[in-house]
Amino acid sequence: MDGAMVPYDQANVHVLTHSLHYGLAVFEGLRCYKGDNGGSAIFRAKEHIRRLLDSAHILEMTIPFGQEELVKACADVVRVNKFDECYLRPIAFYGDGEMGVVARNNKVRVAIAAWPWGAYLGADGQSQGVRLKTASFVRFHHNSMMPMAKTSANYVNSALAGYEARKNGYDEALLLDVNGYVAEGSGENFFIARDGVVYTPPLMSCLAGITRDSVIRILHDQGVTVKEQPFPRDLVYIADEAFMTGTAAEVTPVRELDDRRIGAGKPGPITRKVIEVFNAALRGRDPRYRQWLYSL
Repeated sequence: MDGAMVPYDQANVHVLTHSLHYGLAVFEGLRCYKGDNGGSAIFRAKEHIRRLLDSAHILEMTIPFGQEELVKACADVVRVNKFDECYLRPIAFYGDGEMGVVARNNKVRVAIAAWPWGAYLGADGQSQGVRLKTASFVRFHHNSMMPMAKTSANYVNSALAGYEARKNGYDEALLLDVNGYVAEGSGENFFIARDGVVYTPPLMSCLAGITRDSVIRILHDQGVTVKEQPFPRDLVYIADEAFMTGTAAEVTPVRELDDRRIGAGKPGPITRKVIEVFNAALRGRDPRYRQWLYSL
């Protein structure tokens, strides 16, 4: 926290912390995995921290640490906690001092926390697939917010959509963009497969996910055509397969949208292969992707 290790129960902020009131904070989510060789590594640490710094730049926030310092700090937090595997949450925010919506003179504070966290959408969801509901909330336009930045305020949109879906008995929400095309989940990128071709929304409609990028690379290496283009939700209904990706969700199959079965209603061959290769990459088993691992 601000460059020093702080015990969990002492990592506190003031109630007048500016970002608590106005949502002006940027954050990341990373995972550390234990490899088959016995050591642990953070998956795509440099890319995540670059996105954190990019998000801050979009908001005109100056983070007082560089990329290498932040990556090393993430690794140090894992080591100090003696975790073999964990989730990491770096966050940069404006501290207490001046109040008001446009106040920008407060100190930019940076914290990195780590904790054990299992499958975000459940172990059964990863093996059998999850049920989605199209949200009544629409993913906001680029001229309304800054969706290329991973900001705390942007996730109010996600929280409302995700809660709505879960309250109604579904595992997760699927948001459409302002033009009515598929955008993303409340915290995941989205893919479908039809006739051997994989489709995913373009970056104009979704966050530039690190896991998304990894999966696109894996699909290309498998010889699968990937098209980044807009598509409507009714194409999802008639897709052969669908899956979601994200640091927390990893690669999670989707078996149903809006009470309509997708394909056979279980993970299909493309999805299963992506999961197999992705899991091998996380554990250091596939030499093609070892550059994605930041060893502790």
